[in-house]
Amino acid sequence: MTSIADAKILILATDGFEQVELFGPREALIDAGATVHLASPKREPIQGMKHDEKGETITPDLLLDEVDCAAYDALLLPGGVANPDALRTEATAIEIVKRFVDAGKPVAAICHAPWLLAEADVIGGVTVTSWPSIRTDLANAGAEVVDREVAIDRNIITSRNPDDVPAFSRALIQAVTEAEPVPAE
Repeated sequence: MTSIADAKILILATDGFEQVELFGPREALIDAGATVHLASPKREPIQGMKHDEKGETITPDLLLDEVDCAAYDALLLPGGVANPDALRTEATAIEIVKRFVDAGKPVAAICHAPWLLAEADVIGGVTVTSWPSIRTDLANAGAEVVDREVAIDRNIITSRNPDDVPAFSRALIQAVTEAEPVPAE
């Protein structure tokens, strides 16, 4: 088990992330005592969205190619439409997703972010949920798609939309504190 106060959580995001889906879980993790880092394809501030309106920006802590997956206990993937759509074309982002899933570390994806799980080819036979418009993509990737606030299957946690952020955040914190430590890669 890992104490949340000792946990290091990685967030992957780029321009077009849904603001509440990044800042909400990030704040919950930090408030619980976790160390949280944001990785992105670029070092400049990335643009958040409040649905279809520009929201706040946040400056990444590191670039995707600077990520040491072994240094983190869990991976958080916020949604928004543009953010995961752009990240799924980034080979390094997809490799990071695969490494976390393969290592058995908690991977939490909300809204449109499960697109990254489909692109990484890690959801075959896994129960997931998401924003309604990408559910067919997830089913085509082999997932068992459900419509509920949070779906947890093995080390993969998924949620549907911004309204699910509180339950999604609690599920991620619980998964981190209950996860067995994974040896360094």
